[in-house]
Amino acid sequence: MTHVPAELYLITPPRLDLTSFADTLAATLDAGEVSCVQLRLKDVSDDDVRRACETLCPIVQDRDIAFVLNDRPDLAKEMGCDGVHVGQDDTPYKKAREIMGKDAIVGVTCHDSKHLAMIAGEQGADYVAFGAFFPTQTKEPKAKAEPWILEWWSTMFEIPCVAIGGITPDNAAPLVEAGADFLAVAGGVWDYKDGPQAAVRAFNAL
Repeated sequence: MTHVPAELYLITPPRLDLTSFADTLAATLDAGEVSCVQLRLKDVSDDDVRRACETLCPIVQDRDIAFVLNDRPDLAKEMGCDGVHVGQDDTPYKKAREIMGKDAIVGVTCHDSKHLAMIAGEQGADYVAFGAFFPTQTKEPKAKAEPWILEWWSTMFEIPCVAIGGITPDNAAPLVEAGADFLAVAGGVWDYKDGPQAAVRAFNAL
């Protein structure tokens, strides 16, 4: 079985200046192949999320890239996002799907759990996300995952799997080799030593 190369799933910084970040995002997306952008803001109001969607969603969608909102299917639906990503402590998958509709993307965090991933897959999730694979500054990880879980999933199931957590161009190769369909990256792009555009090129080279 030939495995399709992993694709880049970009996660926004938890806090951002919309005006400057909009330009940075556009330049970053134009630097190479990105399949999805997830808006993940921390400790902000619903109106802040709406404003961010209004500004960033067109930039992403105009490039034929999926725009996904973290945690909030209600706002994702309202703002015309392509999908939503839900964690185990967020809106349950079935409720998120009900809100978003059958054609939207709904992805689910599964930490390091085969069981949670199989439940999400059976319920109809568009992808399952495993992690954290490496230490991360973005958020406190609830689990430590190992590459074998990607290999197990990709040989057993057709549903794509996403690797997340502390991924950089320097440490991503074992995750790609293990069968990750997508690498979800935040700091590994935005904090990259040569800038985010160079990070996208480095990930694409993998």
